[in-house]
Amino acid sequence: MLVVERHQRIIEQLEEKRIVRVSELSKKFSVTEETIRRDLEKLEKEGYLTRSHGGAVFNEMVKNQEIPFAEREITNISKKKLIAQMSVRHVDESDTILLDASSTAWYMAKILPNMPLTVVTNSIKVAATLSEKDQITVICTGGTLLNKSLSFVGSLTIQALDQYFVNKAFISCKGLDLEQGFTESNEQQALVKRKMLERSRQTFLMLDDSKIDVQAFAKVAHLQAADYLLINQPLDKHLYEKIHEQHEQIKVISK
Repeated sequence: MLVVERHQRIIEQLEEKRIVRVSELSKKFSVTEETIRRDLEKLEKEGYLTRSHGGAVFNEMVKNQEIPFAEREITNISKKKLIAQMSVRHVDESDTILLDASSTAWYMAKILPNMPLTVVTNSIKVAATLSEKDQITVICTGGTLLNKSLSFVGSLTIQALDQYFVNKAFISCKGLDLEQGFTESNEQQALVKRKMLERSRQTFLMLDDSKIDVQAFAKVAHLQAADYLLINQPLDKHLYEKIHEQHEQIKVISK
């Protein structure tokens, strides 16, 4: 596991439990306690936590902060690439599609065939990648740029999305909770993704298994907003049944 991925997993543990212990993290990630202490020291400097004797406590002030794209794009790479491959199979020639600013959407953009398509996105990374494919028409929303995610958010982004209606939207988010639905760590991103779901005929939620049964800070949409759930591995049977109890029409696709 890369250091940056371990840091992200530690942050996720903190968001869930609000407190972590050095000894537990050492066992979980199969590294020394000294390595974990260095991890916690770095994350404290970045404002994610406050160290305490034998562990650390989550800093509630960072609940709506975004993780830099450079870190997200190298976290769970194999899972995201697999989901991207699954997603591309649902794109047909002449489709109009929405891609959000997630790293999974970027991996999807990288492998989209160069064929007649119209892609609307709020992501600089996605737009730049698709600019190399001359048969794809790219529409970038504009808006207020978030430096960490290299994405546009805000009222101008929402207004731009309101001008379009597309066949398919491919969205990722921080987590799926059975009670709260799809959630995101950043409120501004949640609002943009909610609008994307509203402006699409078919909606595809792209989530790796680490995001299942996770509740983040800001609500994106209820479970019924998704037509498809694309995940890198089969869901636990009990969880699968619970999802279908709430949303009978959703199609869960996994490898």
